[in-house]
Amino acid sequence: MNITRNNVDALNAVVTVEVSKNDYASKVEKVLADYRKNASIPGFRKGAVPMSLIQKQYGKAVLLEEVNKLLQENLNSYLVEEKLDILGNPLPKITEDFNWDAEDYKFEFELGLAPEFNVDLTAKNNLTQYKIIADDTMLNAQVARIQKQYGKIVSQTEVAEGNDVSGVFTNEERGINNRTTLDMELFADKKTAKAFIGKKVGDTVVLKTKGLFNDDHKLMDVLAIGHDDVHGLDIEVTFTIDEVIASEPAELNQELFDKLFGPDAVHSLDELKAKIKEDAENQFVQQSNQKFLNDVTEFLIETTKFDLPAEFLKKWIQTAGENPLSPEQAEEEYTRSENGLRYQLIEGKVITENGLQITFEELKDYTSGLIKKQMAQFGQMNPTDEDVQGIVARVMSNQDEVKRLSEQVMNEKMLNLFKDKVKAKTKEVNYEDFIKVMYGEA
Repeated sequence: MNITRNNVDALNAVVTVEVSKNDYASKVEKVLADYRKNASIPGFRKGAVPMSLIQKQYGKAVLLEEVNKLLQENLNSYLVEEKLDILGNPLPKITEDFNWDAEDYKFEFELGLAPEFNVDLTAKNNLTQYKIIADDTMLNAQVARIQKQYGKIVSQTEVAEGNDVSGVFTNEERGINNRTTLDMELFADKKTAKAFIGKKVGDTVVLKTKGLFNDDHKLMDVLAIGHDDVHGLDIEVTFTIDEVIASEPAELNQELFDKLFGPDAVHSLDELKAKIKEDAENQFVQQSNQKFLNDVTEFLIETTKFDLPAEFLKKWIQTAGENPLSPEQAEEEYTRSENGLRYQLIEGKVITENGLQITFEELKDYTSGLIKKQMAQFGQMNPTDEDVQGIVARVMSNQDEVKRLSEQVMNEKMLNLFKDKVKAKTKEVNYEDFIKVMYGEA
């Protein structure tokens, strides 16, 4: 068997595989001999069917199968030996007059080659790494929510100032039907809250969505609609009241502090606020980290310039899925997936150049940490090492879970690398302003 390569250009190549009769003949003969031993054909004893009959009935199919096996094995070996970094899979070139009755065959495969490029993590940029702080407005609001949550709940017959109302938002045309509880202090216009005063269970209030809340993301929650649908939404929705709720705020005393954080962990309002601030800002770190990771990803895609074998990839996309795609569908799919492919190549380059590897012990330790956090959420603060490792072993036996966890570990490694090498400015913001930046509203 002879394999040669012709580089069309820096991103495309054609590999020619020449298969002679000597490469496949013995394999075909062996398979046909096995067929003959087990063949059951009327008029012949088992194992005594003439080879000519076996050849006539099965010869062509066996030939095709064995030649295809040879092609796959040898082509894959060639790609590994030549250290060719290809995109997609080799595509066979169709030959209209291909002759399977010949003894020697020639096959051609198109290759899409990965481009050569450099990634500069230290390049000048306009990126910002945000530090989200819990400001006094947030802390005071959270204290009020805690007092309300742990206060005494009393159902009312009609709405009075300061009450909450539970009910269902509906808009048949938009398919909105969502039950929620409204804190009427959150309405942007105080007149809206006044429209509820005096209403009873079963009554309805018609509201306009535009400007209903100061933050449209609250509208997302109460209507249960997507982010893309909520901005600029200007429709009427009907709210049907099914419960009126009054609450007597809980006292800020030691009993409440102990209930929230355990005995003697917090002793005063100032300590309560400090604890809320600490917990909130720890949670905010994950969100700011994710934004930074997303922003660096976009920056690298935008600034790392290289060409792709686009025409090859479109042809490959046509045949890569379960169902063949038309050229037009492949064009659309390529457009959708191009940036993802570019980042895969960039990420691979960054991982290789910076020696980012995941060891089995790292993966086990990461999984153990996640399990301990989950157990703590359910009140198991001090699980035994034996219990934790038993769960780790079960998780690690699932290949899908291992893949998912490996991606999380690598994301952390990439994030730490970006924080170390990407020269971004830092900025403190409160959570409200961060959300506006997150959704491009700042």
